[in-house]
Amino acid sequence: MNSPLPSLIEPAQLEAVLGDPELLIVDLSQPQTYARLHVPGAVHVNPATLVCGLPPAPGKLPSPAQLRALFAGIGYRADRHVVIYDDEGGGWAGRFAWTLEVIGHHRYSLLDGGLHSWVKERHPCESRANTATPSPVGLVLQPDVIAELSTVLAALGDPATKIWDARSREEYLGLRSGSLRAGHIPGAVNLDWLELMDPARNLRLKPLPTLRAQLDALGIHQGHTIITHCQSHHRSGLTWFAAKLLGFKALGYHGSWAEWGNHPDVPIETTV
Repeated sequence: MNSPLPSLIEPAQLEAVLGDPELLIVDLSQPQTYARLHVPGAVHVNPATLVCGLPPAPGKLPSPAQLRALFAGIGYRADRHVVIYDDEGGGWAGRFAWTLEVIGHHRYSLLDGGLHSWVKERHPCESRANTATPSPVGLVLQPDVIAELSTVLAALGDPATKIWDARSREEYLGLRSGSLRAGHIPGAVNLDWLELMDPARNLRLKPLPTLRAQLDALGIHQGHTIITHCQSHHRSGLTWFAAKLLGFKALGYHGSWAEWGNHPDVPIETTV
């Protein structure tokens, strides 16, 4: 590539560099969607491989061995620029971007609107599966983008840290829960991940000034550290990416509400 790609890339920008050997395009759509159509050259990563899958917090990071196997299997190299997309508006793509940061890889772009914008705006597609020759990958995990339960507990009452709950309003209020306990982390602010997308623009992120204004209205201002979560750090993959794009120091709480809401001894706020 002649010039670096932006963190948020337009479909036309990606089409212009298709076939570049420095590029690794990763499709995080559902397997049946990838089998039907995908960006030319994209390798598929099943979203289920991004999480450990173990109760009570199935959304936590997989083991280091599982991560090494995942990245080895897609032809990952530290010198490649990774472009990521999914078929749902950015949740899994954002989770993969966060995972790249976890392994210390910073050269990546998220396709704005994902497969929705790519297909609806008539960019080229293919249906044949792309594979890579597996090769050993050495990974060193970077804890500075990972929020653990202890991290969140330590942040309670810290005016420099804001907790962004990306779940639905019903989940936040405690009217619905996927865990034993319902409600939200004390002091957390709620902005549903769906509120970041613009359906009129094929599920692209809303313009950055609009996103910044949404966060400002919730008391999240430049200079704050953001810890974001949902039920399993899937939906909050997108909110983590958006926060980072806006210049915040952002951490993903990978245990998310599945861990917090199933823990008997952590504080919870609720309206019911």
